[in-house]
Amino acid sequence: MTDPGVAADVPRRGPAANAELALLLEVAGTPKPGNVDRARDLAALRFEHFLAGAVGARPGLERAAAGDPVGEAFEAAVAGMSEQSGGNTQFGCLLLLTPLVRAATDDDRTLSPDGVAAVCEATTVDDAAGFYRAFEHVDVAVADPPEGMDALEVRRGAEAVPALRDRGVTLFEVMRESAAPVDDHGTPGDANAREWVEGFPRAFRAAEAIRADDGPIVDRAARAFLDLLAEAEDTLVRTQHGPEVAREVRERAAGIGSLDEAEAWADELVERGINPGTTADVTAAALFVALERGVSV
Repeated sequence: MTDPGVAADVPRRGPAANAELALLLEVAGTPKPGNVDRARDLAALRFEHFLAGAVGARPGLERAAAGDPVGEAFEAAVAGMSEQSGGNTQFGCLLLLTPLVRAATDDDRTLSPDGVAAVCEATTVDDAAGFYRAFEHVDVAVADPPEGMDALEVRRGAEAVPALRDRGVTLFEVMRESAAPVDDHGTPGDANAREWVEGFPRAFRAAEAIRADDGPIVDRAARAFLDLLAEAEDTLVRTQHGPEVAREVRERAAGIGSLDEAEAWADELVERGINPGTTADVTAAALFVALERGVSV
């Protein structure tokens, strides 16, 4: 669908360009409590690092658009993203964007929940190897592996690839394991992995909210971020600070009624070192879908 406000003779950005733009718009949105944005830096991670990370990721995103294997394209995107001095800026964003870009460019599929689910389900052991190798480019905060899965610990990077091959584990199966409940109480697994195995439901819902909203797209992105944070506990917050803090953050987000109300809370979370980075990942994915579906910039 084309936005009626876009002139017919304006060249259309391709999916790789829209994915890069989504990364830039995500970090430009403010306030996004606890995250780097155009108004706030963290102690060792600054706005400029995210800009450089988005630009560096572009060649890997172009590989996804060209039809290269998902794992190879993702690793290339992460390697390019890492070519700045801040460290990990957008690993989780790229994990979501890579299959979305492929779905948007694959002649046999569409940018829809079914289309991206087909891309994810078709991944291979080689794709899983690319995912694991990507961990060698940046430090990524992840939860400890389930009991009996030490051989497949993602932080082992390429060292875990032989075990992957021995067991024939595809990237989709890696994501399915990561998405599984983490305890007997049904605590959800990694939110990005759940997007992978469920057809990106949160990203597509948030994209429609962004399309239905009005005003500058960076403001719409910030509002979408708050809505996403209110609907589910952030995986990164839970990993770094525990379930009680994750629940506190979600409940507080649910009580925020405007971007103005979010300003003071954004400063508070930065001061406390609480970073809902997984929610930012889904926001970037939603921005990509919204751009592909005609939201103009």
